[in-house]
Amino acid sequence: MEWFNVFGLVFMIIIMIPNVIFMARNKDGFENNCKNRAVKIIEQIGRIGCFIFMIFNIPNTGFGFRSGGAFVAYLIIDSVLVLAYCVSWIIFRGKRGRARSLALSVLPSAVFLFSAALSNSYPLLAFSILFAPTHILISYKNAE
Repeated sequence: MEWFNVFGLVFMIIIMIPNVIFMARNKDGFENNCKNRAVKIIEQIGRIGCFIFMIFNIPNTGFGFRSGGAFVAYLIIDSVLVLAYCVSWIIFRGKRGRARSLALSVLPSAVFLFSAALSNSYPLLAFSILFAPTHILISYKNAE
């Protein structure tokens, strides 16, 4: 792979489908119970960076699968995590609670972290490290 990761794009599109449906059904949004502005800003920076670096690779930033096995593991692990994320949206549709919040925050965080580790993408890893804990914290706070 060079500068464009078609598999990362496919994973991102699939992850976004339930989110777009949720936004369309909840046009007024929801009240964010996390009041820590720094955490919310870091989460958004991490989210945008993860979206970008799942799809685009900057040359000389460490991107590259160490072996064919790492590439296969990337496809299998990310596919399973993305499928679990979509299934979680279906299972928890219309429900609230910590289980829903944690499933819908841990799974995409894991997609980004595993993708970074397996593809050897340092920018994706950096943004995943920003995104994962803040996204999980915000989701947890919103489940209270």
